[in-house]
Amino acid sequence: MKVFTDILTDPVYTAANKPISKFRQFLKSMIRDERDLPFLYLTIELTLTLLPLAILLFLPVPDLVWWIAAGAFTFLNNFRYKGPFGLMLHCTSHRAFFEKKYGLLNHYLPWVIGPLFGQTPETYYSHHIGMHHPENNMPDDDSCTMPFQRDSFRDFSQYLGSFFFAGIVHLARYFIKKNRKKLLVRSVRGEMLYILMCVGLSFVNFPATLVVFILPFVISRIIMMLGNWAQHAFICPLDPDNAYKNSITCINTKYNHKCWNDGYHISHHIKPNMHWTEHPHYFRKTLHEYIENEAIVFDGIHFLHVWLWLMTKRYDLLAKHFVNIGNRFSSDEEIMAFLRQRTRKIDLATLGSATVAVA
Repeated sequence: MKVFTDILTDPVYTAANKPISKFRQFLKSMIRDERDLPFLYLTIELTLTLLPLAILLFLPVPDLVWWIAAGAFTFLNNFRYKGPFGLMLHCTSHRAFFEKKYGLLNHYLPWVIGPLFGQTPETYYSHHIGMHHPENNMPDDDSCTMPFQRDSFRDFSQYLGSFFFAGIVHLARYFIKKNRKKLLVRSVRGEMLYILMCVGLSFVNFPATLVVFILPFVISRIIMMLGNWAQHAFICPLDPDNAYKNSITCINTKYNHKCWNDGYHISHHIKPNMHWTEHPHYFRKTLHEYIENEAIVFDGIHFLHVWLWLMTKRYDLLAKHFVNIGNRFSSDEEIMAFLRQRTRKIDLATLGSATVAVA
């Protein structure tokens, strides 16, 4: 186990003291929050790298050039930019990116860059903002993890398969049930247009379509469900809609520098619109809430570690990185028993109406 020493290495916003260039000043004028300038730099970088490579793959170029471009696109897409882009899309779904004057550019990430990462236009927004956060991993949340044994690869495979092959159907059914027609149209429209685009482009150039759109789609769906599983793997069955007790937080990890403090999943569910740079401050400020609610906090690891160690039942490694806030536990064995209890399958039929939600 680890002891929290009040030291956080995760990124926070620090205002620049030196004069900024006219170009940087112009970029700042385009966006609603200057703290999101890294998003704009990343957007420009993706526009100048992945987008030209994607176009090149559909052109009649020599085989050697094609394979080099395909390798570069695949590497950059999945190993360099997958996480940063995915979590930039997440942040800009919660908080509008561009000023009203440049409002049309708010469609650039979901409709132009997003498809290169397998993100069907506006489906992510509809699922995450329109369904996941309002339902908070409770039964009406189609990505709910409660009815699964959360350290079982077999159960995870069922969870992934349901989302991968029927996710859009479940999401549409949810919006119909809730009478949210606009989100229904946005989600289904984006999904269908993406599929039709892939079918049409496959007749034009199947290898390019496979590299640019199909493989990123498959990988993104797997990564998103893997992440959600880890984020909501440890649930208190007596208080499952309490964000402190159905989510986890990962601190002091390089992942938070690369993916905009995504490790702070508890505080994200408590305050979904909190700016990504504020989470470390909020964590320190509200630590007593984490202690009172027996929240699960890990130090030095991220969600992929959590998922892998759950699948291999390495509770010893999870306990090693578990932060013993409030000095609740006296040994790793106690922590392991606590974590195992939190991953047990929950019978949704037994859930009472007395659960208390975190505002």
